[in-house]
Amino acid sequence: MRILHVLDHGLPLQSGYTFRTRAILKAQEQRGWAVAAVTGPRHHEDRGDAVESIDGLTFHRTRAPRRHGAWGEVAGIAAFARRIDAAVESFRPDILHAHSPVLDALAALRVARARRLPLVYEIRAFWEDAAVGNGTGVEGSAKYRATRALETWAVRRADAIAVICEGLRGDLIARGIPADKIVVSPNGVDLTLFGAPAARDPALARDLGLEDAETVGFIGSFYDYEGLDDLVASMPALVAARPRARLLLVGGGPMDAALRAQAAASPVASAIRFVGRVPHTEVERYYALVDVLAYPRKAMRLTDLVTPLKPLEAMAQGKLVAASDVGGHRELIRHGDTGTLFRPDDPAAIAAALAALFADRGDWDGRRARARAFVEAERNWSSNICRYEPIYQRLMTAATVDGSWQRSSADN
Repeated sequence: MRILHVLDHGLPLQSGYTFRTRAILKAQEQRGWAVAAVTGPRHHEDRGDAVESIDGLTFHRTRAPRRHGAWGEVAGIAAFARRIDAAVESFRPDILHAHSPVLDALAALRVARARRLPLVYEIRAFWEDAAVGNGTGVEGSAKYRATRALETWAVRRADAIAVICEGLRGDLIARGIPADKIVVSPNGVDLTLFGAPAARDPALARDLGLEDAETVGFIGSFYDYEGLDDLVASMPALVAARPRARLLLVGGGPMDAALRAQAAASPVASAIRFVGRVPHTEVERYYALVDVLAYPRKAMRLTDLVTPLKPLEAMAQGKLVAASDVGGHRELIRHGDTGTLFRPDDPAAIAAALAALFADRGDWDGRRARARAFVEAERNWSSNICRYEPIYQRLMTAATVDGSWQRSSADN
């Protein structure tokens, strides 16, 4: 089986998007399938129309158009479609597998129809909701509604849909998409990368002033929807209850400057540490310093519908997790069993939940073991990848039996 993946961006860029993509492609290769990928003009590393090998994976790059704004998006889709078509010509895939955002699906759809190839469209988040979460969009605005309508249009015309969680699946079914057209392929962890927790580095702990600390950590991107301002705001109450409590923030992003300013103005500024971005190969050293990984996502449509990757990585590292009680977290964490859930958008609730965890360590080992077992059994990429196979086989069989094979009724 030969699968060509159509991506917004990819390696060597580092993000949750690229880590999920790498895991999918590597797991599919291990299954004996041939894979390649095409990255779009939004990859932001303009290498022209090059073909590159990164980490043993083949990426066809798309030259970014010179236009900007709406016309730039249109030109980008056209350029992307041409590049996908060229990759199809050289790679000869059996399946096109496009990944969100919807611009990727639109470009892939052109090629799928022209080449008579089946198209799987995988949605990791709805583009309109991601824009709201990133502060670049407004829920209910004309642009929001138009993007949502475009997404629905593309979903109806793709031959099969994959989503990363039940929240997204339920939303699509509510839009009238047949349930049997959708498969859930949840976020997972590559246990070859996160399977063996690193030993604590005493020198690194000393350099960060965490030698005898009760350490709360966040490792990831600093977006507004992550609720890190609420985590910083919780620290005075947490330190009052647990004087050795410290907060370690590893990463960066749009909220970096605002969070640093907020922390500097905090009465417990000395208890808050910023590390900045670190190479992915160094991340495990920082996980090893943290007692509890905190994920205080704000309550909004994006966080209710979408499951994050980072809590799973923490569980795989044998770490305790505490997270806001939003829909995406509830799909991953069983309160009081594999982790702790606290009220979102509430610094006092965060402080109380974290203080209670540090005050009662009796079941820490059991909770960590159950969380790790959950990842191994239900969120391990080596097994998650099996969820794609029935879709691929069904579409390939339909294409083989009938060269004009049945498309979605939305095309009729």
